Amino acid sequence: MKFSENWLREFVDPNLTTEELAEQLTMAGLEVEGVSPVAAEFSGVVIGDILEVSPHPDADKLVVCKVSSGNETHQVVCGAPNARAGIKVPFALVGATLDDRKLKKAKLRGVESFGMLCSERELGISDSHEGLMELPLDAPVGENVREYLQLDDSVFDLDLTPNRSDCLGLTGLARETGLINSLDVRYPDILPVKPTIDDIFPVELEAASACPRFVGRVIRNVDVNAQTPLWMQEKLRRSDIRSIDPVVDVTNFVMLELNHPMHAYDLEKLNDRILVRQSVKGERVMLLDGSEVELDADTVLITDGSGPIGLGGVMGGLSTAVTKESKHIFLECAFFSPTSVAGRARSYAMNTEAAHRFERGVDWQGQTNAMERATALLIEIAGGQAGPVVDTVLDDQLPGSHQVMLRQDRIKRLLGIEIPDADVDNMLSRLGFTHAPEEFDGQKGWLVTAPSHRFDIEIEADLIEEISRVYGYNNLPVRTPVSSLSMAAIPEGELTLARIRDQLVARGYQEAITYSFVDPALQAELDPESEPVSLANPLSADMSVMRTTLWTGLLKSLIYNLNRQQDRIRLFETGLRFHQQPNQPTLELENITQEKMLAGVVCGDRFAENWADKSQAIDFYDIKGDLESIFTLTGDPESFEFAPSRHSALQKGQSAEILRDGRIVGSLGLLDPRIQKKLDIRPQVFLFELKMSELIAKPISASLALSRYPEVRRDIAVIVDQAVTAANIRVCVESAADDTLQNLKLFDVYQGKGIDTNRKSLALGLTFQHPSRTLTDEEINNSMDKIVASLEAELGASLRN
Repeated sequence: MKFSENWLREFVDPNLTTEELAEQLTMAGLEVEGVSPVAAEFSGVVIGDILEVSPHPDADKLVVCKVSSGNETHQVVCGAPNARAGIKVPFALVGATLDDRKLKKAKLRGVESFGMLCSERELGISDSHEGLMELPLDAPVGENVREYLQLDDSVFDLDLTPNRSDCLGLTGLARETGLINSLDVRYPDILPVKPTIDDIFPVELEAASACPRFVGRVIRNVDVNAQTPLWMQEKLRRSDIRSIDPVVDVTNFVMLELNHPMHAYDLEKLNDRILVRQSVKGERVMLLDGSEVELDADTVLITDGSGPIGLGGVMGGLSTAVTKESKHIFLECAFFSPTSVAGRARSYAMNTEAAHRFERGVDWQGQTNAMERATALLIEIAGGQAGPVVDTVLDDQLPGSHQVMLRQDRIKRLLGIEIPDADVDNMLSRLGFTHAPEEFDGQKGWLVTAPSHRFDIEIEADLIEEISRVYGYNNLPVRTPVSSLSMAAIPEGELTLARIRDQLVARGYQEAITYSFVDPALQAELDPESEPVSLANPLSADMSVMRTTLWTGLLKSLIYNLNRQQDRIRLFETGLRFHQQPNQPTLELENITQEKMLAGVVCGDRFAENWADKSQAIDFYDIKGDLESIFTLTGDPESFEFAPSRHSALQKGQSAEILRDGRIVGSLGLLDPRIQKKLDIRPQVFLFELKMSELIAKPISASLALSRYPEVRRDIAVIVDQAVTAANIRVCVESAADDTLQNLKLFDVYQGKGIDTNRKSLALGLTFQHPSRTLTDEEINNSMDKIVASLEAELGASLRN
């Protein structure tokens, strides 16, 4: 929200500099994002009257003007297309300073020019430079332009939180400023405009909860082509609103001043009556900006006998818009409930000032006051005869006022300071809160009624926040909190997420955090079997579904890094994935499951660039080794195994499912080249994803005494079929061996000369040891014979000579 500092000071003028005022508002919870001057620094610019315009003798696009500065006439060469006799414009005299540049007498195409006629851009007022800045015809010739336009002013840009909608109007900001500085506020005198005609236009409220109040007034014989006064144009411009005509300007002005959006209809275009109702899905309405919108079934709609004529609380319709030919108008100032407007404008790809205010909440008792203010201003500027104000209201549907108890002891407990009762009374009064002393269970305090413009006051803590804000956060005492702390027990039977993160970071990974909202097209490629949860009001089309796999966001992050010349990428993420049960008629919360996952994405070289290692691309076994290091942390790595599998997002032959005690707990593999090509990723990409719940369980470690007796190692080489895996070998050996087998290692794999092309040679190292005695050769030989026999019987293995 933007507003003029001078406009605010018309209501309340604290003895503060611009910078101090901005700091004060920010510390009061009304964050000032920026302060900028209304115009650039300049001097020597006066109001000039163009008396005569003649063609330039040597330039088609230039003219020679005779300009009066009040006490003398000057010759000025000008190229503006709107330069003509009879208008008044900013005139920079010789010697004037514009943007640190001193203006001198010049000769343009052989004709002397004594000064310059200025556009808005030359004065730093705006970027407009299509022509000269035209001033009102009654502007006093020779007066300083800076003083005439009151350009020694600043524009404040506020970033208000949604709960402070009461400060979206200048009166609300003035109330806050006066409160903080203990100053009285000079509110505008708004007196009822006496009706001079009896005309009314009927209004009916069918959408009772969405629009319980609709204030309307007929005004006839309005001169829409009248000139909006300069002071109003400037207030609007400094609030980033363009002046259009008196009717639109007055409604915008009242919105900025009182925070009440208004709308004007051409009375002669209205048919029968105005009916406020909920839309029917598929209805269409043409809006003021020329766009035609097809409506959903939950939108507040303004209609008349001809059909839809506007979106309630969002934008009016084109069919009943006020134009230059309009003479009789119908003014509207309604109250639309925040829930009926929230999100509606965004759902139709719109963002309007009215919707911004209504969805946060406006004063539901101020519509009549706003109507009287708008009527008085409009008649003053454009004339007309006003009919009576008609307040169509459903009292039982209006929000009502909240009553909240406020206890003295609670203030002291939460703020750490005792504020005198008189000060609390004064703060509540200046905030506009009705209050009376009360006792609550023997505790002294106040019963406070929130005013109709404060939608955010519901509980005692809200009132205490107001008191602390007014008292000044910087004035509250700073104390070191005292508390008795005890160390929380860490269960030994659980592997913590922090330990898993540390392990991955130690292996060169970096943690990423991505959105749970993802691109439906990419997710369909990665996980076509799952039906994602669609968002009713997505931030954008490429963030319209909840993720069913963490790979969707991680691949986006990988692409982002690759596009910025990062070739070696290792990212991991822990987060939730979301699934909905299939074939459900409606989406219910209980039909959605969320599961915590650990996922990663890797591409690039095995090692970071260095002098000792040659460049080697990562492969399947690098990622497998990273996961095995995590499995080791569980204390039971043997319970995990990798099995070949098919996955829609992974390449056949380089993908595996991860099992723990026979349960599928995750996937690992190379990104399918088809998807890689679609995403325009050059290097090979490996992915993994695991269920966190399957990593948490961890057996409690137990200590055993080291054996004092020697180990004995035997090495064998067995020839097996290509399909036999190392895991198959391990299971077979461990099932055949007794307790003396302490370690089993696969230390060589050979395929080539001397070995059948359909078979391979695996070299195994077996270590035996007994805890209480030395093993004999006979015992070890017997164990080896059993193991070899089991390998032959179960896996068709043969010893390699």
